[in-house]
Amino acid sequence: MGRFSSSGRAVVRTVTAFLLLAATAVAGPTATADSGSHSAPSADPAAIREWNVIATDTITASLGARPSGQAAIWHGFVSAAVYNAVVGIEGRYAPYKWHARGPSTASPEAAAVTAAHHVLLTYFPASRAPLDAAYAGSLAKIPEGQAKRQGVAFGERAAEHLIELREGDGRFAPVEFTASPAPGVWRPTPPAYLPFIDTWLGRLRPLLLTSPDQFRPGGPPALSSARYAEDVNEVKTMGAKSGSSRTAPQTETALFFGGNLVVQFQEAFRDYTARHHLGIAETARLFVAGNASATDAVVATWDAKLHYGFWRPITAIHLADTDGNPATEADPQWQPLLVTPPHPDYVSGHAAVAGAVTQTLSGILGTTRLDLNVSSEITGTTRHYEYADQFNKDMINARVWSGIHSRTADTAGCRAGNRVGAWTFTHYFQPLHSPRLHATPPIQPTCPLGSAS
Repeated sequence: MGRFSSSGRAVVRTVTAFLLLAATAVAGPTATADSGSHSAPSADPAAIREWNVIATDTITASLGARPSGQAAIWHGFVSAAVYNAVVGIEGRYAPYKWHARGPSTASPEAAAVTAAHHVLLTYFPASRAPLDAAYAGSLAKIPEGQAKRQGVAFGERAAEHLIELREGDGRFAPVEFTASPAPGVWRPTPPAYLPFIDTWLGRLRPLLLTSPDQFRPGGPPALSSARYAEDVNEVKTMGAKSGSSRTAPQTETALFFGGNLVVQFQEAFRDYTARHHLGIAETARLFVAGNASATDAVVATWDAKLHYGFWRPITAIHLADTDGNPATEADPQWQPLLVTPPHPDYVSGHAAVAGAVTQTLSGILGTTRLDLNVSSEITGTTRHYEYADQFNKDMINARVWSGIHSRTADTAGCRAGNRVGAWTFTHYFQPLHSPRLHATPPIQPTCPLGSAS
Protein backbone atom coordinates (compact mmCIF):
# COMPACT_ATOMS: atom_id res chain seq x y z
CA MET A 1 0.00 0.00 0.00
CA GLY A 2 2.32 2.74 -1.20
CA ARG A 3 1.70 5.93 -3.09
CA PHE A 4 2.32 6.37 -6.79
CA SER A 5 5.38 8.00 -8.31
CA SER A 6 4.90 10.95 -10.67
CA SER A 7 4.72 8.50 -13.59
CA GLY A 8 2.09 6.53 -11.66
CA ARG A 9 0.02 9.67 -11.17
CA ALA A 10 0.22 10.30 -14.91
CA VAL A 11 -1.33 6.87 -15.40
CA VAL A 12 -4.12 7.86 -13.01
CA ARG A 13 -4.80 10.97 -15.10
CA THR A 14 -4.87 8.86 -18.27
CA VAL A 15 -7.30 6.42 -16.69
CA THR A 16 -9.48 9.34 -15.56
CA ALA A 17 -9.63 10.69 -19.11
CA PHE A 18 -10.55 7.25 -20.41
CA LEU A 19 -13.28 6.84 -17.82
CA LEU A 20 -14.68 10.25 -18.68
CA LEU A 21 -14.97 9.16 -22.31
CA ALA A 22 -16.53 5.88 -21.22
CA ALA A 23 -19.06 7.69 -19.07
CA THR A 24 -19.92 9.89 -22.07
CA ALA A 25 -20.75 6.78 -24.04
CA VAL A 26 -22.85 5.41 -21.17
CA ALA A 27 -24.83 8.65 -21.09
CA GLY A 28 -26.28 7.75 -24.50
CA PRO A 29 -26.51 9.29 -27.95
CA THR A 30 -28.88 12.06 -26.91
CA ALA A 31 -26.17 13.74 -24.79
CA THR A 32 -24.54 16.57 -26.71
CA ALA A 33 -21.16 18.12 -26.05
CA ASP A 34 -22.70 20.96 -24.12
CA SER A 35 -25.87 19.36 -22.79
CA GLY A 36 -26.63 20.71 -19.33
CA SER A 37 -24.40 23.73 -19.92
CA HIS A 38 -27.29 26.12 -19.38
CA SER A 39 -28.41 24.59 -16.10
CA ALA A 40 -26.78 24.79 -12.70
CA PRO A 41 -23.65 22.61 -12.44
CA SER A 42 -24.36 19.22 -10.89
CA ALA A 43 -23.84 19.40 -7.12
CA ASP A 44 -25.62 16.48 -5.49
CA PRO A 45 -24.22 15.93 -1.95
CA ALA A 46 -25.25 12.27 -2.19
CA ALA A 47 -22.11 11.79 -4.31
CA ILE A 48 -19.94 12.56 -1.28
CA ARG A 49 -21.81 10.02 0.81
CA GLU A 50 -21.55 7.47 -1.99
CA TRP A 51 -17.80 7.90 -2.22
CA ASN A 52 -17.47 7.80 1.54
CA VAL A 53 -19.00 4.32 1.38
CA ILE A 54 -16.56 3.41 -1.39
CA ALA A 55 -13.66 4.79 0.64
CA THR A 56 -14.78 2.86 3.72
CA ASP A 57 -15.06 -0.38 1.76
CA THR A 58 -11.68 0.17 0.09
CA ILE A 59 -9.87 0.99 3.32
CA THR A 60 -11.53 -1.85 5.21
CA ALA A 61 -10.66 -4.36 2.49
CA SER A 62 -7.02 -3.30 2.66
CA LEU A 63 -6.65 -3.14 6.45
CA GLY A 64 -9.04 -5.91 7.44
CA ALA A 65 -9.44 -6.25 11.17
CA ARG A 66 -6.09 -4.56 11.86
CA PRO A 67 -6.36 -3.15 15.43
CA SER A 68 -4.86 0.21 14.54
CA GLY A 69 -5.80 3.80 13.91
CA GLN A 70 -4.76 3.63 10.25
CA ALA A 71 -8.31 3.86 8.92
CA ALA A 72 -8.62 7.40 10.27
CA ILE A 73 -5.53 8.48 8.34
CA TRP A 74 -6.83 7.42 4.95
CA HIS A 75 -10.31 8.84 5.58
CA GLY A 76 -8.67 12.12 6.54
CA PHE A 77 -6.72 12.22 3.27
CA VAL A 78 -9.74 11.45 1.10
CA SER A 79 -12.01 13.91 2.91
CA ALA A 80 -9.45 16.72 2.65
CA ALA A 81 -9.13 16.30 -1.12
CA VAL A 82 -12.91 16.12 -1.61
CA TYR A 83 -13.41 19.21 0.56
CA ASN A 84 -10.87 21.23 -1.41
CA ALA A 85 -12.41 20.08 -4.68
CA VAL A 86 -15.84 21.28 -3.59
CA VAL A 87 -15.10 24.53 -1.77
CA GLY A 88 -12.52 25.52 -4.38
CA ILE A 89 -15.48 25.81 -6.74
CA GLU A 90 -18.25 26.91 -4.39
CA GLY A 91 -16.03 29.29 -2.42
CA ARG A 92 -18.00 29.19 0.82
CA TYR A 93 -15.35 27.87 3.21
CA ALA A 94 -11.62 28.27 3.62
CA PRO A 95 -9.80 25.54 1.65
CA TYR A 96 -7.43 23.19 3.42
CA LYS A 97 -3.84 24.44 2.89
CA TRP A 98 -4.61 25.54 -0.66
CA HIS A 99 -5.21 28.80 -2.47
CA ALA A 100 -6.43 27.51 -5.84
CA ARG A 101 -9.88 28.40 -7.13
CA GLY A 102 -11.83 26.44 -9.67
CA PRO A 103 -14.20 27.96 -12.24
CA SER A 104 -17.58 28.84 -10.79
CA THR A 105 -19.16 27.07 -13.75
CA ALA A 106 -17.60 23.73 -12.80
CA SER A 107 -19.59 20.86 -11.30
CA PRO A 108 -18.69 20.39 -7.62
CA GLU A 109 -20.11 16.87 -7.83
CA ALA A 110 -17.74 15.88 -10.66
CA ALA A 111 -14.87 17.47 -8.73
CA ALA A 112 -15.74 15.59 -5.55
CA VAL A 113 -15.99 12.12 -7.08
CA THR A 114 -12.84 12.68 -9.12
CA ALA A 115 -10.85 13.79 -6.08
CA ALA A 116 -12.02 10.81 -4.04
CA HIS A 117 -11.28 8.35 -6.85
CA HIS A 118 -7.84 9.83 -7.53
CA VAL A 119 -6.72 9.75 -3.89
CA LEU A 120 -8.03 6.24 -3.26
CA LEU A 121 -6.44 4.91 -6.45
CA THR A 122 -3.12 6.49 -5.49
CA TYR A 123 -2.98 4.93 -2.03
CA PHE A 124 -4.83 1.69 -2.80
CA PRO A 125 -3.76 0.71 -6.32
CA ALA A 126 -4.75 -2.92 -5.74
CA SER A 127 -8.38 -1.74 -5.70
CA ARG A 128 -8.18 -0.24 -9.18
CA ALA A 129 -10.90 -2.40 -10.77
CA PRO A 130 -13.73 -1.63 -8.31
CA LEU A 131 -12.64 2.00 -7.97
CA ASP A 132 -12.59 2.56 -11.73
CA ALA A 133 -15.98 0.89 -12.13
CA ALA A 134 -17.50 3.03 -9.38
CA TYR A 135 -15.98 6.16 -10.86
CA ALA A 136 -17.36 5.45 -14.33
CA GLY A 137 -20.78 4.93 -12.76
CA SER A 138 -20.57 8.21 -10.86
CA LEU A 139 -19.50 10.17 -13.93
CA ALA A 140 -22.32 8.65 -15.96
CA LYS A 141 -24.85 10.24 -13.59
CA ILE A 142 -23.53 13.75 -14.28
CA PRO A 143 -24.78 15.57 -17.39
CA GLU A 144 -22.20 15.97 -20.13
CA GLY A 145 -20.82 19.37 -20.88
CA GLN A 146 -18.32 21.99 -19.84
CA ALA A 147 -19.34 21.92 -16.16
CA LYS A 148 -18.55 18.24 -15.91
CA ARG A 149 -15.22 18.55 -17.73
CA GLN A 150 -14.18 21.47 -15.56
CA GLY A 151 -15.22 19.63 -12.41
CA VAL A 152 -13.18 16.57 -13.34
CA ALA A 153 -10.12 18.69 -14.07
CA PHE A 154 -10.39 20.59 -10.81
CA GLY A 155 -10.99 17.40 -8.82
CA GLU A 156 -7.76 16.03 -10.24
CA ARG A 157 -5.94 19.18 -9.14
CA ALA A 158 -7.36 18.94 -5.63
CA ALA A 159 -6.30 15.31 -5.32
CA GLU A 160 -2.81 15.99 -6.65
CA HIS A 161 -2.39 18.85 -4.19
CA LEU A 162 -3.32 16.63 -1.24
CA ILE A 163 -0.99 13.88 -2.43
CA GLU A 164 1.87 16.36 -2.79
CA LEU A 165 1.15 17.79 0.68
CA ARG A 166 1.58 14.31 2.15
CA GLU A 167 4.93 13.59 0.49
CA GLY A 168 7.52 12.55 3.07
CA ASP A 169 5.05 12.68 5.96
CA GLY A 170 6.51 9.66 7.78
CA ARG A 171 4.08 6.99 6.64
CA PHE A 172 5.46 3.50 7.28
CA ALA A 173 8.76 4.86 8.58
CA PRO A 174 10.59 2.41 10.86
CA VAL A 175 9.87 3.56 14.41
CA GLU A 176 10.97 1.24 17.21
CA PHE A 177 9.58 0.85 20.70
CA THR A 178 12.70 -0.01 22.64
CA ALA A 179 11.64 0.10 26.30
CA SER A 180 12.70 -3.00 28.22
CA PRO A 181 10.02 -4.93 30.14
CA ALA A 182 9.65 -3.66 33.70
CA PRO A 183 6.77 -2.89 36.08
CA GLY A 184 4.48 -0.41 34.35
CA VAL A 185 6.10 -0.87 30.92
CA TRP A 186 4.11 -2.21 27.97
CA ARG A 187 4.90 -5.59 26.54
CA PRO A 188 3.01 -7.87 24.06
CA THR A 189 -0.22 -9.19 25.53
CA PRO A 190 -2.05 -12.51 25.26
CA PRO A 191 -3.36 -14.36 23.43
CA ALA A 192 -1.31 -13.54 20.30
CA TYR A 193 1.53 -11.56 21.93
CA LEU A 194 1.77 -9.28 18.90
CA PRO A 195 4.38 -6.49 18.69
CA PHE A 196 3.44 -2.81 18.99
CA ILE A 197 1.48 -2.17 15.80
CA ASP A 198 2.00 0.76 13.40
CA THR A 199 4.42 2.69 15.59
CA TRP A 200 4.93 5.13 12.69
CA LEU A 201 1.54 6.67 13.48
CA GLY A 202 3.12 8.42 16.46
CA ARG A 203 5.64 10.19 14.22
CA LEU A 204 3.34 10.94 11.29
CA ARG A 205 3.11 14.58 10.25
CA PRO A 206 -0.37 15.68 11.37
CA LEU A 207 -2.98 17.10 9.02
CA LEU A 208 -3.84 20.01 11.30
CA LEU A 209 -1.64 20.11 14.40
CA THR A 210 1.84 21.58 14.43
CA SER A 211 3.41 18.36 15.74
CA PRO A 212 2.35 14.94 17.07
CA ASP A 213 3.16 15.97 20.66
CA GLN A 214 1.33 19.33 20.55
CA PHE A 215 -1.35 18.12 22.96
CA ARG A 216 0.54 15.32 24.67
CA PRO A 217 -1.05 14.87 28.13
CA GLY A 218 0.81 14.43 31.39
CA GLY A 219 1.81 10.89 32.24
CA PRO A 220 -0.19 8.03 33.72
CA PRO A 221 -0.48 7.69 37.51
CA ALA A 222 2.48 6.35 39.45
CA LEU A 223 2.32 2.63 40.22
CA SER A 224 2.40 3.41 43.93
CA SER A 225 -0.55 5.82 43.78
CA ALA A 226 -4.10 5.31 44.97
CA ARG A 227 -5.35 6.37 41.54
CA TYR A 228 -3.39 3.60 39.87
CA ALA A 229 -4.81 1.02 42.26
CA GLU A 230 -8.34 2.31 41.62
CA ASP A 231 -7.80 1.98 37.88
CA VAL A 232 -6.48 -1.57 38.08
CA ASN A 233 -9.13 -2.78 40.50
CA GLU A 234 -11.98 -1.23 38.51
CA VAL A 235 -10.90 -2.94 35.29
CA LYS A 236 -10.29 -6.17 37.16
CA THR A 237 -13.84 -6.10 38.54
CA MET A 238 -15.77 -4.57 35.66
CA GLY A 239 -13.79 -5.66 32.62
CA ALA A 240 -13.36 -9.37 33.22
CA LYS A 241 -14.46 -11.81 30.56
CA SER A 242 -16.13 -13.97 33.19
CA GLY A 243 -17.21 -13.29 36.76
CA SER A 244 -17.55 -9.56 36.11
CA SER A 245 -19.82 -7.21 38.04
CA ARG A 246 -21.08 -5.71 34.76
CA THR A 247 -24.79 -5.53 34.12
CA ALA A 248 -26.20 -6.71 30.79
CA PRO A 249 -26.57 -3.12 29.49
CA GLN A 250 -22.97 -2.38 30.47
CA THR A 251 -21.78 -5.45 28.58
CA GLU A 252 -23.77 -4.32 25.55
CA THR A 253 -22.11 -0.89 25.74
CA ALA A 254 -18.67 -2.49 25.88
CA LEU A 255 -19.44 -4.60 22.84
CA PHE A 256 -21.14 -1.74 20.98
CA PHE A 257 -17.84 0.17 20.85
CA GLY A 258 -15.70 -2.91 20.39
CA GLY A 259 -15.23 -2.54 16.64
CA ASN A 260 -13.91 0.08 14.24
CA LEU A 261 -14.95 3.48 15.59
CA VAL A 262 -13.87 5.26 12.40
CA VAL A 263 -16.34 3.17 10.39
CA GLN A 264 -19.05 3.91 12.94
CA PHE A 265 -18.42 7.62 12.53
CA GLN A 266 -18.58 7.42 8.72
CA GLU A 267 -22.06 5.90 8.93
CA ALA A 268 -23.11 8.56 11.42
CA PHE A 269 -21.79 11.35 9.18
CA ARG A 270 -23.66 9.98 6.17
CA ASP A 271 -26.86 9.66 8.14
CA TYR A 272 -26.58 13.15 9.64
CA THR A 273 -25.84 14.97 6.39
CA ALA A 274 -28.72 13.18 4.64
CA ARG A 275 -31.29 13.70 7.42
CA HIS A 276 -30.39 17.35 7.79
CA HIS A 277 -30.36 17.95 4.01
CA LEU A 278 -26.92 19.56 3.99
CA GLY A 279 -25.70 20.96 0.68
CA ILE A 280 -22.58 19.68 -1.03
CA ALA A 281 -20.24 22.23 0.57
CA GLU A 282 -21.67 21.70 4.06
CA THR A 283 -21.50 17.94 3.59
CA ALA A 284 -17.87 18.06 2.46
CA ARG A 285 -17.07 20.31 5.41
CA LEU A 286 -18.62 18.03 8.00
CA PHE A 287 -16.78 14.98 6.64
CA VAL A 288 -13.39 16.68 6.50
CA ALA A 289 -13.75 18.30 9.91
CA GLY A 290 -14.68 15.00 11.54
CA ASN A 291 -12.13 12.89 9.68
CA ALA A 292 -9.21 15.30 9.83
CA SER A 293 -9.64 15.72 13.58
CA ALA A 294 -9.85 11.92 13.92
CA THR A 295 -6.62 11.62 11.93
CA ASP A 296 -4.74 13.92 14.26
CA ALA A 297 -6.30 12.35 17.34
CA VAL A 298 -4.78 9.05 16.20
CA VAL A 299 -1.39 10.70 15.67
CA ALA A 300 -1.56 12.33 19.11
CA THR A 301 -2.63 9.03 20.67
CA TRP A 302 0.22 7.06 19.17
CA ASP A 303 2.66 9.77 20.20
CA ALA A 304 1.55 9.32 23.82
CA LYS A 305 1.64 5.53 23.52
CA LEU A 306 5.20 5.66 22.23
CA HIS A 307 6.30 8.24 24.78
CA TYR A 308 4.83 6.66 27.92
CA GLY A 309 4.67 2.99 26.87
CA PHE A 310 2.35 2.14 29.75
CA TRP A 311 1.30 -1.45 30.26
CA ARG A 312 -2.20 -2.71 29.54
CA PRO A 313 -4.66 -3.78 32.27
CA ILE A 314 -4.18 -7.48 31.49
CA THR A 315 -0.45 -7.15 32.18
CA ALA A 316 -1.00 -4.97 35.25
CA ILE A 317 -3.42 -7.52 36.73
CA HIS A 318 -1.29 -10.56 35.89
CA LEU A 319 1.82 -8.92 37.35
CA ALA A 320 0.27 -6.90 40.18
CA ASP A 321 2.67 -8.54 42.62
CA THR A 322 5.49 -6.61 40.94
CA ASP A 323 4.00 -3.10 40.99
CA GLY A 324 4.89 -2.30 44.61
CA ASN A 325 1.32 -1.20 45.35
CA PRO A 326 -0.24 -2.98 48.36
CA ALA A 327 -3.77 -2.17 47.11
CA THR A 328 -3.46 -4.39 44.03
CA GLU A 329 -3.40 -8.19 43.92
CA ALA A 330 -2.15 -10.39 41.09
CA ASP A 331 -4.48 -12.73 39.19
CA PRO A 332 -2.52 -14.56 36.46
CA GLN A 333 -5.72 -16.17 35.13
CA TRP A 334 -7.65 -12.94 34.56
CA GLN A 335 -8.90 -12.25 31.02
CA PRO A 336 -10.62 -9.15 29.56
CA LEU A 337 -14.00 -9.20 27.83
CA LEU A 338 -12.39 -8.12 24.54
CA VAL A 339 -8.99 -9.05 23.15
CA THR A 340 -6.41 -6.40 24.05
CA PRO A 341 -5.08 -4.53 20.98
CA PRO A 342 -1.30 -4.65 20.42
CA HIS A 343 -0.31 -1.20 21.64
CA PRO A 344 0.04 0.51 25.04
CA ASP A 345 -2.75 1.61 27.37
CA TYR A 346 -2.05 5.31 27.73
CA VAL A 347 -3.87 6.99 26.07
CA SER A 348 -6.99 5.36 24.61
CA GLY A 349 -7.28 5.82 20.86
CA HIS A 350 -11.05 5.23 20.83
CA ALA A 351 -11.59 7.86 23.51
CA ALA A 352 -9.27 10.36 21.84
CA VAL A 353 -10.95 10.00 18.44
CA ALA A 354 -14.38 10.30 20.07
CA GLY A 355 -13.31 13.40 21.98
CA ALA A 356 -11.83 15.01 18.87
CA VAL A 357 -14.76 14.30 16.57
CA THR A 358 -17.46 15.36 19.03
CA GLN A 359 -15.58 18.55 19.89
CA THR A 360 -15.07 19.38 16.23
CA LEU A 361 -18.69 18.74 15.31
CA SER A 362 -19.84 20.83 18.27
CA GLY A 363 -17.82 23.72 16.87
CA ILE A 364 -19.03 23.22 13.31
CA LEU A 365 -22.67 22.92 14.37
CA GLY A 366 -22.45 25.55 17.09
CA THR A 367 -23.89 23.24 19.74
CA THR A 368 -23.06 20.09 21.68
CA ARG A 369 -26.47 18.74 20.62
CA LEU A 370 -25.11 16.51 17.87
CA ASP A 371 -28.16 14.37 17.01
CA LEU A 372 -26.05 11.40 15.91
CA ASN A 373 -27.31 7.94 15.02
CA VAL A 374 -24.47 5.49 15.59
CA SER A 375 -24.57 1.82 14.58
CA SER A 376 -22.48 -1.12 15.74
CA GLU A 377 -21.54 -3.99 13.48
CA ILE A 378 -20.75 -6.11 16.52
CA THR A 379 -24.09 -5.78 18.32
CA GLY A 380 -26.21 -5.12 15.24
CA THR A 381 -27.88 -2.20 17.03
CA THR A 382 -28.15 1.56 16.51
CA ARG A 383 -28.02 4.16 19.25
CA HIS A 384 -29.13 7.77 19.13
CA TYR A 385 -26.80 10.21 20.84
CA GLU A 386 -28.46 13.57 21.30
CA TYR A 387 -25.49 15.20 23.06
CA ALA A 388 -21.74 14.89 22.71
CA ASP A 389 -20.99 14.26 26.38
CA GLN A 390 -23.38 11.28 26.38
CA PHE A 391 -21.39 9.71 23.58
CA ASN A 392 -18.06 10.28 25.32
CA LYS A 393 -19.35 9.00 28.64
CA ASP A 394 -20.39 5.73 27.03
CA MET A 395 -17.10 5.49 25.16
CA ILE A 396 -15.02 5.96 28.32
CA ASN A 397 -17.05 3.39 30.21
CA ALA A 398 -17.04 0.96 27.28
CA ARG A 399 -13.27 0.68 27.14
CA VAL A 400 -13.10 0.05 30.91
CA TRP A 401 -15.96 -2.46 30.86
CA SER A 402 -14.33 -4.27 27.94
CA GLY A 403 -11.24 -4.78 30.10
CA ILE A 404 -8.74 -3.22 27.70
CA HIS A 405 -8.17 0.29 29.10
CA SER A 406 -7.85 1.97 32.45
CA ARG A 407 -10.27 4.80 33.17
CA THR A 408 -7.38 7.25 33.36
CA ALA A 409 -6.22 6.26 29.86
CA ASP A 410 -9.76 6.85 28.58
CA THR A 411 -10.38 10.19 30.24
CA ALA A 412 -6.93 11.51 29.34
CA GLY A 413 -7.52 10.37 25.77
CA CYS A 414 -10.89 12.07 25.61
CA ARG A 415 -9.48 15.34 26.91
CA ALA A 416 -6.55 15.23 24.48
CA GLY A 417 -9.07 14.60 21.72
CA ASN A 418 -11.11 17.61 22.85
CA ARG A 419 -8.01 19.78 22.46
CA VAL A 420 -7.42 18.40 18.95
CA GLY A 421 -11.06 19.11 18.10
CA ALA A 422 -10.96 22.67 19.42
CA TRP A 423 -7.81 23.32 17.41
CA THR A 424 -9.44 21.88 14.30
CA PHE A 425 -12.49 24.10 14.52
CA THR A 426 -10.68 27.32 15.40
CA HIS A 427 -7.96 26.98 12.75
CA TYR A 428 -9.56 25.23 9.79
CA PHE A 429 -12.73 24.87 7.70
CA GLN A 430 -14.24 28.21 8.72
CA PRO A 431 -16.62 30.20 6.49
CA LEU A 432 -14.81 32.63 4.22
CA HIS A 433 -14.92 36.25 5.34
CA SER A 434 -16.19 35.15 8.75
CA PRO A 435 -15.07 37.29 11.71
CA ARG A 436 -14.50 33.99 13.55
CA LEU A 437 -11.90 32.82 11.06
CA HIS A 438 -8.70 32.08 12.99
CA ALA A 439 -10.42 33.20 16.20
CA THR A 440 -10.63 31.05 19.29
CA PRO A 441 -14.21 31.20 20.56
CA PRO A 442 -14.87 29.20 23.71
CA ILE A 443 -16.24 25.72 23.00
CA GLN A 444 -17.72 23.70 25.83
CA PRO A 445 -15.66 20.52 26.34
CA THR A 446 -17.51 17.41 25.25
CA CYS A 447 -15.79 15.06 27.70
CA PRO A 448 -17.91 14.45 30.82
CA LEU A 449 -17.02 16.77 33.69
CA GLY A 450 -15.11 15.13 36.48
CA SER A 451 -14.13 12.18 34.33
CA ALA A 452 -10.41 12.72 34.64
CA SER A 453 -7.99 13.33 37.44
